[in-house]
Amino acid sequence: MLITKVSAQRRPGRYNIFLDGKYAFSASEKTVAEFVLLKGKELDDAQVEKIKQFDADAKASDLAAHFLSYEPRTIFEVLQYLKKHEISDEAANSAVSQLNELGYLDDQQYMKLFIKNNLRVGSDGSKSLLRKLTQKGVNPEISQDELDEVADEEWIEVGQRVVKSMVHQLGKISQREIERKMRTKLLSHGFDSGISTEVIASLDLQEDEDTQMEALKKQGIKAYKRFHRFDESERKFKIKKYLFSHGFSSGEIDAFLNGEVIDLSELAEY
Repeated sequence: MLITKVSAQRRPGRYNIFLDGKYAFSASEKTVAEFVLLKGKELDDAQVEKIKQFDADAKASDLAAHFLSYEPRTIFEVLQYLKKHEISDEAANSAVSQLNELGYLDDQQYMKLFIKNNLRVGSDGSKSLLRKLTQKGVNPEISQDELDEVADEEWIEVGQRVVKSMVHQLGKISQREIERKMRTKLLSHGFDSGISTEVIASLDLQEDEDTQMEALKKQGIKAYKRFHRFDESERKFKIKKYLFSHGFSSGEIDAFLNGEVIDLSELAEY
């Protein structure tokens, strides 16, 4: 077969190759240069297949390199990206193998960097990190081994970042409710129960009587405003239930209902 025409596509860097007057295949500028695809050159079927495979591999490598230029990726992520761009499995695997040999794709190094970055500025506990790494195609056993090497003190620092903003709620809601909310948030971020307890303890949320009474007053007034339309007996029952659900003890609730925190006659002003 004879190359009778080589024409540029609208897409920069791509060319149409015509054999014996008919369109045969397209090739990148790199492929054209590699095989010297010029008008008048003769090709046989084996050479055409070799050219097509080279072009497919080069396209896969270029796409993968472009994908990696934004941020580190796992092998699974690169394969999924190439599949989305309709790259054949053969070409995709070839590109991944090449990038792996060059050191640009290394799941173990990716995993170490991912964990290290989270410990420095992130907000995920070990369970959440394991789930995310597994979704990215990293072997969960390897990830778990690496996560097990992280000292508790480092997880505590991450956990403190997660709940630090909640400390300002002291004096607005009960200490027990703050701790309960903190624990719920930490668990939702993938921290285990033991680390969650240590994080909360490290914040040294001293139960200050004045602060606790201020929170009781605010929540009690809020409850009164919500239930003031009920008769006295029903109103007290609902206020008691509300305050208990917000972490106040029976003694604290009785103190409020007995007018020891605020004169109940003043509640009508609110």
